[in-house]
Amino acid sequence: MDVSPVVWGLTIAGIVGLLLFDFFFHVRKAHVPTLREAAIWSSLYVGIAIVFGLGVLAFGGPTPGGEYFAGYITEKALSVDNLFVFLIIMTSFRVPREDQQKVLLFGIVFALIARTGFIFLGAALINSFAWVFYAFGLILILTAGNMLTSHHDDDEGTADNFVIRIARKVIHTTEHYDGDKLFTIHNGKRAMTPMLLVMVAIGGTDILFALDSIPAIFGLTQDTYLVFTAVAFSLMGLRQLFFLIEGLLDRLIYLSYGLSAILAFIGVKLILHALHENNLPFVNDGEPIKVTEISTAVSLSVILGVLLITVLASLYSPAGKARNAIANARRHASAYLDSEYTHDPAERERIYRLLLSERDQITALGPKYRQKARDEEDLMNLLRRARASHDAAVDRGEAEPVGPSTLLPPRP
Repeated sequence: MDVSPVVWGLTIAGIVGLLLFDFFFHVRKAHVPTLREAAIWSSLYVGIAIVFGLGVLAFGGPTPGGEYFAGYITEKALSVDNLFVFLIIMTSFRVPREDQQKVLLFGIVFALIARTGFIFLGAALINSFAWVFYAFGLILILTAGNMLTSHHDDDEGTADNFVIRIARKVIHTTEHYDGDKLFTIHNGKRAMTPMLLVMVAIGGTDILFALDSIPAIFGLTQDTYLVFTAVAFSLMGLRQLFFLIEGLLDRLIYLSYGLSAILAFIGVKLILHALHENNLPFVNDGEPIKVTEISTAVSLSVILGVLLITVLASLYSPAGKARNAIANARRHASAYLDSEYTHDPAERERIYRLLLSERDQITALGPKYRQKARDEEDLMNLLRRARASHDAAVDRGEAEPVGPSTLLPPRP
C-alpha cells in the first residue's frame, strides 16, 4: 500500500488519542471495572480494529485487507497468550485489584513503543538483507518448539527476574503499596514502591514478547503500515480484555499448542519466501529457488481454523474446566486472605462468591477432579483459611453466611 505521511500522522494521532482517552476516563481514577464495562469497551476496540480493516479492504484492495486481518488476528491471539504472564506477574507482586488497570495500560503503552521500534528495525533489515526472512523463519520455528515444551505454570518466577533483584538491592524499596504511587516515604527516606517494580517486570516481558510477535507479523505482510496498525490495534483494548476473560485464562489449555502451530506455519511461510527471493551464495549458488508460496487467503484460513479448534477444544475439555477452576480458586482464596489486595468490602465479597462458584464447578466435575483438588494440600489449606476468615466476618456481621460443601467444609 502507498500510504502518505498525512495518513501516517492521522493514524498515529488516532491511536495516541485512544490511549489518552483510556487513561483519563477509565484508568486515572483507581477502580475495579465491572464485567459489563470490560465487555462494552473490549467490543468497542475490536469494532474499531474491524472497521479500520474494512477501510484497508475498501481503499487498498483484497490483498492488503487480507494481510491486515491475518496480522491482527495473529497478534491478538499472541496478546491473549501474553495475558497469562501478566496475570502471573501481578499475582506475584500482589498488585491491588483497583490498581491493576494502570499496570496493564502501562504494559500496553510500553509494548506499543517497543514493538514500533522493532517494526521499523525489521523493515529496515528486510529492505537491506533478503536473508532476514531465513532468520525470522527460524526464530518462529524455534519459538513454536519452545511453546510446546514450556508451560505457563512453570513461569512462577517470571516476576522475580534479574533486573528486579538488582533493583531491590540498589534502590531502597518498600514491601507495601502506597496507592498507585511509584515512590513513597518509608522510615523517613524516599523509597521505591512495588508498583514501579511490577511496571519494570511488565516492560521487560514486553520486550521478550516482541521477539516472536514482530517476526510473526512480518511473515504475513511486509507492508510497514499494515504491520504497525495490526500490532497497535491488537494491543488496544487488551486491558479491558484482561478483566473480561481473566477467569477463563487457565481454561485455554490448548491455546499454546494452537499458537505453536501458527508460529511454525508462519515460520515455514517465511522460509519458503526466503527461498523464493534467495540471494545467499551458499544456497543454490545465490539463485532464487522456485517453490510454492503460501497465499494470504490460505494463511488467514489456517490461522482462523487453528484458533477456532484449539479454543473450542479448551472450552469443552473437562481437564481444562478443572484446571481453570482449581487455578482460579487458588488465586481468589489468596486474594481474599490478602488484606492489601482490595480495600473495598463489596469487592472482597465478590471474590469470595467467585471462590464458591469455583468450588461448585470442581464438585460438579465428579469425584476424579474433586480428589485432584483435595490432593493439592496448599490449595486445601488456602480454602480452609478463606472459609475461616469468611466465617469470622459473618460473626462480625460483615458478610452473609454460605451453605456447607464437601470440598470446602465449614469450621467445626
